[in-house]
Amino acid sequence: MHVIGQFLTLALLAFSLISAQWHLLFLVPFVIYPFAWAGHFLFERNKPAAWSNPLWAKACDWIMLKDIITGKIGWRK
Repeated sequence: MHVIGQFLTLALLAFSLISAQWHLLFLVPFVIYPFAWAGHFLFERNKPAAWSNPLWAKACDWIMLKDIITGKIGWRK
């Protein structure tokens, strides 16, 4: 769920920059939250870190995406 949210974040960022719709840039930091929170509540059954430390959670989301893309962590290890 985090990965879907991250890719949609990148898609919105690219769209807003390419189309010069600058007002959409304000939404970019928030795109991931519905996906990440759904994953936490429905699958992991825990509290998202974004509730207690949103900036740390955002940084960790990007690190996790990098680790998934590079194969450092996988779907089923």
